[in-house]
Amino acid sequence: MLLALNLQNESFLLNLSHGETRDSLPPATGLSRTAHSVVAVCLGCILVLGSLYNSFVLLIFVKFTAIRTPINMILLNISVSDLLVCIFGTPFSFVSSVSGGWLLGQQGCKWYGFCNSLFGLVSMISLSMLSYERYLTVLKCTKADMTDYKKSWLCIIVSWLYSLCWTLPPLIGWSSYGLESSGTTCSVVWHSKSSNNISYIVCLFLFCLVLPLFIMIFCYGHIVRVIRGQVCRINMTTAQKREHRLLFMVVCMVTCYLLCWMPYGLVSLMTAFGKPGMITPTVSIIPSILAKSSTFINPLIYIFMNKQFYRCFIALIKCESGPHHNENISTSRQSREMRLETRCKVQSSIFYTHKARRTKDTTSSPEMQRKLTLTVHYRDDR
Repeated sequence: MLLALNLQNESFLLNLSHGETRDSLPPATGLSRTAHSVVAVCLGCILVLGSLYNSFVLLIFVKFTAIRTPINMILLNISVSDLLVCIFGTPFSFVSSVSGGWLLGQQGCKWYGFCNSLFGLVSMISLSMLSYERYLTVLKCTKADMTDYKKSWLCIIVSWLYSLCWTLPPLIGWSSYGLESSGTTCSVVWHSKSSNNISYIVCLFLFCLVLPLFIMIFCYGHIVRVIRGQVCRINMTTAQKREHRLLFMVVCMVTCYLLCWMPYGLVSLMTAFGKPGMITPTVSIIPSILAKSSTFINPLIYIFMNKQFYRCFIALIKCESGPHHNENISTSRQSREMRLETRCKVQSSIFYTHKARRTKDTTSSPEMQRKLTLTVHYRDDR
């Protein structure tokens, strides 16, 4: 049996060396039956959790209009790409792990490699754009217009077009998609040493991993320095606190995404430029599972680290109407309260300065301070 299997693999490699191709792929021999079972259990959990959590995010966007802000549209784009991985990627690798080998042939392998590369790259590009948007909001003091969706849609379109530009070339001759050493997943053919393949891998690494990572590090590095100065203040406005919570959520998303995808990127580079056989199939499958786990980690961060998402999620679970209308009233009320508070502080400062000049007294009485602090009130009777 083993002799026949070895002869079959040698015959397949010989046919490939002579330029002959066929729609079937050689059976997987890199992982044991136990390893395939463990991988199948992990992929099954990722499939169920990723589909469930991302479906919750989509339902929240459909049901609650208060959640449809421009910046949340970029989060929605990430959630959609994660859900597409759960639909067009994870089920096939799960079935292959259960059976112990790839089942969809060479064309199915190309489709699988293209889809997973496309959707994963969309998430990475969206995260880098999200970091740049946070950079402009926090450092450049640009106002976040909650009614202007043009920039958000532009970011979404650019993320998909940019990803397509780097995932289509293997389908038309610049490198190729093929079976990985585990025998149950497909991706770019990392192990090929041809100049055609090496040039694509270098460009893919620079423009799809290093460049987005550099943008995120640059943006968040500058933002953290600004926030350190703001944290020292005693009084922070509600808008600043909300921006900091949102920033912390985005940083957690980027950190978790890099922890999931960086091992896969490093192992792929070691496979491409290292010695043949340097990365065993057992080692290569672990980063692949970590990369797929990002599909259910991101929705958890949305739901549990964003108060607006969390309130809508609780309302969805309880089958309530939720903060659909009240949230908009609360948001507008908070914005009016902040404007009134700022206006009253300015008026109080002017009044106090004028009073001090008239009385030539540098200290104000406790009664005056009480009167000034009690001037800020707002009530919405709607």
